[in-house]
Order: sequence, then structure tokens, then C-alpha cells
Amino acid sequence: MTEWRKSSHSGTGSQSDCVELAALPGTVGIRDSKNPNAPALALPAASFRDLLTTIKRGDLDRA
Repeated sequence: MTEWRKSSHSGTGSQSDCVELAALPGTVGIRDSKNPNAPALALPAASFRDLLTTIKRGDLDRA
């Protein structure tokens, strides 16, 4: 069984909507916590690290 984890920084109530992650062999699973039965993304671990770097740099922030 896949163990999905949500960030400890996630709030509760209406602010608890976020993504959940799962460590899979060679990949990282990503899914919407509001709809866990919907399809999930599976990114290679290196691509997930690149995505995190991009997010932390603010490259995806809306102007």
C-alpha cells in the first residue's frame, strides 16, 4: 500500500487543501488531497527535485 503524506505546514479546515506526496521506487507520486481517488502524477525523483527548486526560487509565482 502506498503511504501518502501531507506537509506538516498544511492548515486545517478550508486551508487543508494541498498536495500529498508518496515515495515510490525511483519516482515521487503527487496527488490532490481534496480528491485522493483522482489520477496522481508520478515524476522521476530528479524531476521532482528540479520542480521543488523552481518553486522555491519563485519562478512559478504569478506577477
